[in-house]
Amino acid sequence: MKKLPVVTKEMLISEVVIKHPQTAPIFLEHGLHCIGCAFAKEETIAEAAKVHQIDLDELITSLNKAIEK
Repeated sequence: MKKLPVVTKEMLISEVVIKHPQTAPIFLEHGLHCIGCAFAKEETIAEAAKVHQIDLDELITSLNKAIEK
């Protein structure tokens, strides 16, 4: 049975970092340095990835792997 992802593209950046603090370095590694800024409270992961031209699928995979550890 395929495991469902914990993090999805529709989630807010702040929501993910608060629930799973181990994801903060992953956001930073992918170039999303806005994890503590005002936008993070209202911006979805998908929106941020688009603005920063980051591969969304790769980011989501990395975030979920960090949570699985």
